[in-house]
Amino acid sequence: MQMDIQMIGTGSAFAKAYYNNNALLHCDSQTLLIDCGLTAPTALHQMGIPLNRIHGILISHIHADHIGGLEELAFQYLYKYKIKVPLFIAEDLAEPLWNNSLRGGLEQEDFRQLSDYFEVRPLAPGVPQEIFPGLKIELMQTDHVPNKKSYSMLFNDSFFYSADIVFSPKLLEHLVRERGVRTLFHDCQLHEPGLVHASLSELLTLPDDIQSRIRLMHYGDDRSEFEGRTGRMSFVEQHRIYSV
Repeated sequence: MQMDIQMIGTGSAFAKAYYNNNALLHCDSQTLLIDCGLTAPTALHQMGIPLNRIHGILISHIHADHIGGLEELAFQYLYKYKIKVPLFIAEDLAEPLWNNSLRGGLEQEDFRQLSDYFEVRPLAPGVPQEIFPGLKIELMQTDHVPNKKSYSMLFNDSFFYSADIVFSPKLLEHLVRERGVRTLFHDCQLHEPGLVHASLSELLTLPDDIQSRIRLMHYGDDRSEFEGRTGRMSFVEQHRIYSV
């Protein structure tokens, strides 16, 4: 099954030129929005992509650059399009997404839970599940901020898309050498220290055969200063469509 990914934004939480790191995954006739940060509605509008062309939304964790645009999407789907779109989310994130992030803006007299706006599809981490015909996803809990759940994604056993993740060389080696993953889109903090993201200098310590499969995303607005300094890795380009 052919999969294509198109980043509607490739920037870090603080990037302005590149927008939040959110993506569209196309598989056959289905389109999945991966995360929906503050800039996602604007990015989709500028790309000429109406919301009714999105068949599902997948959330990795509940930082604003990954979920901050959901309030607008919820209202647009409710009032403009009058549809409920599937919202795929780790089963232990659905409650905090509503109570800690969305409830303040979305709760009304007749709308008191997440399922009033979306068709909530909880996912069990570590269990591969087919969410669309021909599109299988496995959520992998990965380390980001201490005591805050975050999930990276493995699509069809071949394409790894990190959430926000600290440097995890054993995981990357496992994915490439034991599971045969061909392409990895990995978040990258360009400057030291990495703290809650893998830094470029850390990723440069990976073996060449792993680096060659990595495309870097979630970078800062000074990306141009690092062109040619990424080893065997390359930057993901905003809006470009990649076959994965």
